[in-house]
Amino acid sequence: MEIYFLGTNAGVPTLQRNVTSVALRLLEERRTFWMFDCGEGTQHQVLRSPLRLGKLEKLFITHLHGDHLFGLPGLISSRGYQGGTSPLTVYGPPGLKAYLDISLSVSQSRIPYKLEIVEHSGGLIFEDETFKVEAGLLEHRIDSYGYRVTEKDSPGNLNTELLKSYGLKPGPLYGRLKKGEDITTDEGVLIRAAEVIHAPKRGRIVVILGDTRPCAGSLPLAQDADLIIHEATFAHELAEMAHQYHHSTARQAAELARDAGGAELLLTHFSSRYTSQEELAPLLKEAQEIFPNTLLAEEFCTFPVYRRTPGNDPGE
Repeated sequence: MEIYFLGTNAGVPTLQRNVTSVALRLLEERRTFWMFDCGEGTQHQVLRSPLRLGKLEKLFITHLHGDHLFGLPGLISSRGYQGGTSPLTVYGPPGLKAYLDISLSVSQSRIPYKLEIVEHSGGLIFEDETFKVEAGLLEHRIDSYGYRVTEKDSPGNLNTELLKSYGLKPGPLYGRLKKGEDITTDEGVLIRAAEVIHAPKRGRIVVILGDTRPCAGSLPLAQDADLIIHEATFAHELAEMAHQYHHSTARQAAELARDAGGAELLLTHFSSRYTSQEELAPLLKEAQEIFPNTLLAEEFCTFPVYRRTPGNDPGE
């Protein structure tokens, strides 16, 4: 599970950064990737990346402002020309379906795969045997949502060293133990599955928040997350401007990560007034003073999502 940024700028693109889009790579978990927001030019960013649109399974829109949305019709249309034949589901606030229906119908775009558009107003919006996705309303000029992606716990591995001590070799009996069945060896030894299976692997939690002021809705979404992605449009010296434009500062993002008990924070959605990573350094500094395990998002860079386990919690 990895995060890959395709766009980190707020409002409009610049020569240094494109507008918002982030990919959650689930190649080991699902052999696919999911995308969150799709600002204008995102399909061009994909062409410069290791991502392939044919592997795109789900796309989540946080809100209907153009810098998060205008790249969507083009990307949906191009996906079919780039080997995309599997179904694609797009999630977002009410109004998303009308926007896409008009864009795709007026342009007579041909979509050679099943496209499903799911409008939501928060709550549980997707769940299967391995993942669930919940959405929560934030505070912005229009309805803006954050998404909490929860990987479900997976069964623990067999304690092969212990099984070897019983004289048991890999084979069908291993499979029965893995399913939770107790077995009896040829020598009449009872082996209880619960005693030879390690504890389940804790699923990871990734939280991707849309544009927002500090608000009550952020905290439950971000609670105990392994990774929080939060906008940091301004440095805190511009907190009044951030509030006026319904955005957050880097310090406010760090305060949310601290209060939520998060493990790691990635800052993104930077104002175009900051034209380089060097100019973003004060935002990183003010955030790290509150929440040390903070990094700045960089386009075309991969950020692993670490599994939090007792004793190696990055937030400790």
